[in-house]
Amino acid sequence: MLRGPIRRSTMLFLAAMVLGISAASTPCAAQNRPNIVFVLTDDLDLNLVQFMPHVLEMERTGVSFANYFVTDSLCCPSRASIFTGEFPHNSGVFRNLEPDGGYGGFNAHGNEPRSFAVALQRGGYRTAMLGKYLNGYRPARNPPAAGWNEWDVAGNGYPEFNYALNENGQLVHYGGEPADYLTDVVSRIALKFIVHSADKPFFIEVATFAPHAPYIPAPRDTDAFPEVRAPRTPAFAAAPQSDTPTWLSRMPPLSRSDIAAIDRDFRKRAQSVLAVDRMIGDLQTVVAASGQAQNTYFVFSSDNGYHMGEHRLMPGKMTAFDTDIHVPLVVTGPGVAHGRALDNLVENIDLCPTFAELAGVAVPATADGHTLVPLFRGEPIPRWRSLALVEHHGPLGQAADDPDAPGFRSGNPPSYGAIRAREWVYVEYEDGIIEYHDRTSDPYELQNTFWSLTPVTRQSLHSALAALQACQGAQTCWESAQIPSPSPAK
Repeated sequence: MLRGPIRRSTMLFLAAMVLGISAASTPCAAQNRPNIVFVLTDDLDLNLVQFMPHVLEMERTGVSFANYFVTDSLCCPSRASIFTGEFPHNSGVFRNLEPDGGYGGFNAHGNEPRSFAVALQRGGYRTAMLGKYLNGYRPARNPPAAGWNEWDVAGNGYPEFNYALNENGQLVHYGGEPADYLTDVVSRIALKFIVHSADKPFFIEVATFAPHAPYIPAPRDTDAFPEVRAPRTPAFAAAPQSDTPTWLSRMPPLSRSDIAAIDRDFRKRAQSVLAVDRMIGDLQTVVAASGQAQNTYFVFSSDNGYHMGEHRLMPGKMTAFDTDIHVPLVVTGPGVAHGRALDNLVENIDLCPTFAELAGVAVPATADGHTLVPLFRGEPIPRWRSLALVEHHGPLGQAADDPDAPGFRSGNPPSYGAIRAREWVYVEYEDGIIEYHDRTSDPYELQNTFWSLTPVTRQSLHSALAALQACQGAQTCWESAQIPSPSPAK
């Protein structure tokens, strides 16, 4: 699978990095404060982790969060929540384009100074942002964002070739040769950054464009997994049931050609994460060679999930189904329990305060999330949140310059708010439709049983959602994220 001259050149590059570390390191190069390596993928759903052996090894040697959810299954709102620790209703970022989203919307709402990167840089960290920043960022016209010492960011890097990077303010063009494959390029930059950070604690975010559409794998991986097809869960190609939301009930059956296209795309997505996984292994190798393996956290996640044939939907995101909002989060590092899968409800708003605590800097005062450090260190927690909030503004338009414009029959729901508990999910759409799925008896969310709930329970769910949608700040949002009374759970 890792055949040919490209992989050999990568190994030579790694060897040179290791030799460089050996020559440059000093006995005191390691510092007390930990390093943090954050790998954020684009549109990676839980079904793809099985194709990533280094991530699977991270699960065996660290902690995985079995109930990690995003605040919106859409790139820019989710990334805004990661940077600021805020729900979309507080960051003001609900879409990928202006005025209420995208790079311009993120800045217009004053979010850039509230990013964890600013706090870490002020606290003495050497910081790097590589790959994808926010939708709408234009490398040729937009400067590096505040808080980053190293900035190597693309705009439309989805094709993985023939793109430009803003490299610390300089525009650098890349072509169509195998060595220009974007995931590999940011990997090489990341390795150099680690080598040159031996005398200072560092934070590096490597945000790949893979496996986002058009699902372009590295040239050396195009023949991988010839027999793989999209998972055939009970939700795959499932006909709408009673009380299905209007936007979903209109979906026609998947044709044979639809299913063939879904299988082809799933296979390409599996192929495209191989380069991401190799990158993680290479980063681990260089960190170990630097003598910093015992002082470095690795964090792996995705900005949102992805559906592929479930509920008769063609490939896409943006729904409140678990395929779209439930994504991987894996952490390894000093003090992290080994091989544990935690079932606490956590969200992407928790990453900002987590990074701040690990770095020993103040959490941005506007953050809505809570640090995950006590959880992955196995410390006793008297109480944790019981509800996760999801907020989505839609339907999205068909802007020509938006790579995330909804595809044909991919699902493009109207605006909704949702709360996800361990055992159920509750969704209110702006058109008045309401969904409730008991995930204990209906794990694939096929039966809407909202109207079987008592009127008192229905009102308690509505009130709980309204409270979370209005919360501001960590304390208020924490108090609002508790199971409503009466609870629908039996």
